[in-house]
Formats: sequence, structure tokens, C-alpha cells
Amino acid sequence: MIRVEQGKGKKDRYTILAENLLDLLRRYYREYKPGEWLFFGQDRQSPMPVATAQQIYYQAKKKAGITKGRGIHCLRHCFATHMLEQGIDICTLQKLLGHSDLRTTALYLHVTQERLLTFKSPLDMQLEGR
Repeated sequence: MIRVEQGKGKKDRYTILAENLLDLLRRYYREYKPGEWLFFGQDRQSPMPVATAQQIYYQAKKKAGITKGRGIHCLRHCFATHMLEQGIDICTLQKLLGHSDLRTTALYLHVTQERLLTFKSPLDMQLEGR
């Protein structure tokens, strides 16, 4: 897990972190030896500006040939959707996103056509049980 301090909505929260990303972050930490801020600005005593993070995102997106999605906030929506597709319950997802209201979490969820095709009608399930 990773702690996000003063994230979206100025809220602190814990969220999951990919295991392979943890190794990359450890190497980054050893090489750059950040102080208070893991990702600092020009001054190590201040956080990386939001505009800088957005520019890094756009450059990586372009380099990867990704044309879908918009700004960096799209990553939160993608995270929520992928977690939903893995079967996470919405209350746990709410906590990972740091939302106070479950309705806010619901706005993040985008159900894909492929996901819809994996479900059966309750009528079909009833008939199969006979």
C-alpha cells in the first residue's frame, strides 16, 4: 500500500501499489534521495507542481501511442473501472479512492461492454438450475 497525502479533495488515504512499482520506487529513492516529498519540484522542499505531473503524463501517453482518455485524472477513473472488473466491492473501492460519499465513487465507475457480456440474465440462471 501507499499513503497519498493531500490528494484529490485535499484528503489523505491509503491505496494499493503494484508490486513491480514498489521496486522502481525504491530504486528511485536510493538514486535521488528525496526529502519530505517523494516527487519534489525544483526546490526539494516543495512538491512537484501539478502542471509538471500533467506534462509527464502527456509525454508518456504520447510516447506509448495512447490516444484515448484525457488528462491525468483519467487514471483515477481507469483504476476504479479496472478494480470493479476484478470484482472489488464498491465500499472498498470508495476507501481506496478516498471518497466520503459512495455516490462520488459510483460516478467513477465505467462498465465496459465486455464486462456486460459476462453476465447472464437471472431467468437464464433459473432455467439452468432445473
